[in-house]
Amino acid sequence: MTVSPERRDVSELEALKALAHPRRQRILRELEASGPATSASLARALTLNTGATSYHLRELARHGFVEDFVDPHAHGRERWWRAVRRDLRFPPRSEQSEEIRPVVDELNRLAFAADLEEYRRAQTATEADEGMDMPYSRGTIHVTPAELGEFFEEYIALLNRYKRAGPLPAEARPVRTRFLAFPASAGGRDDGGDDGAPESADPGTGDPGTDRP
Repeated sequence: MTVSPERRDVSELEALKALAHPRRQRILRELEASGPATSASLARALTLNTGATSYHLRELARHGFVEDFVDPHAHGRERWWRAVRRDLRFPPRSEQSEEIRPVVDELNRLAFAADLEEYRRAQTATEADEGMDMPYSRGTIHVTPAELGEFFEEYIALLNRYKRAGPLPAEARPVRTRFLAFPASAGGRDDGGDDGAPESADPGTGDPGTDRP
């Protein structure tokens, strides 16, 4: 079953700062990819200090990015955490204040770096990945600002079609996606052709963001 997540516009400086923290971004990525966890299991998975992990979870929860819940299978006083499913939207660059802009820039820098590193690791592990290839596409479109906004919303709608709630197919696994759109420089213009292609599964040969940074 697919359920489109509720949209949330994040424009509060403190909430953005909470996200623009490297360890909190790692915690969120782990919860989104692997599902609910305790602070202890997160700390082990990310090689972090358990006390610091608990603190970062509480800060993320304070701003509504994660939540704790009662797991009927929990042992003793275990506290379980999960990522809150939201369609997170950040202020467009044209509307960012002087305070917010560097925070959003750092948030995006960290997220991009993590995506690239995870992509690099995936490239070298594809032989053991049960045949899941890594498709990619790169091209140029010619649109007005309004049309680019429509394009993005259509992309988000497509992405949400594949966000499942409830039992998953046995062969399903988390897959990172990333969306980028930026004005082409004069020297980088092409004829609009798309050179996207399915990527080879061979190691060393050579995807948005999502609605998350």
